[in-house]
Amino acid sequence: MLFGSERDFNLLTKVNRELLSDIIEQEILYYKFSLDETTANLYGEALDKVFQIPVKLSCLITRGDQVITTDDMGPDLNREASFAFLRSDLETSVVVPEVGDIVNWQENFYEVDTVRENQLFVGRDNSYNLTDYGSKFGKSVSIIVDCHLTRADRVGITE
Repeated sequence: MLFGSERDFNLLTKVNRELLSDIIEQEILYYKFSLDETTANLYGEALDKVFQIPVKLSCLITRGDQVITTDDMGPDLNREASFAFLRSDLETSVVVPEVGDIVNWQENFYEVDTVRENQLFVGRDNSYNLTDYGSKFGKSVSIIVDCHLTRADRVGITE
């Protein structure tokens, strides 16, 4: 293969990191759910979730429209959002996104619903290959988390 080596990937990562940090400048606080510190009841439910100390990360944000629903309890605001992180930034920060984690952006809390990792450099995943040279080419570029707006009192995180 001519393109797609580790050197090419490092250049792409450097350019994307500069773009996210210096030009786009969208930052969030990522709260990792702590399973070890959270106490579950008899039914496996946790009334009070415990989160680790937040990590500040640069990302690309795609937010949906605000949706207001009304029921017997009154109006309720909802919004979906996607947060795209460079995989290497998450590795450096030792963050592994999982369902149930919390993203704090613009004083709002978003709970992670799905985690997607399907953007591959040169369309190849170097961790899965059927050739001898395959592990030297391609890599996972980003991780995208799809979230929904959640109430601050449900999360239990206060400043």
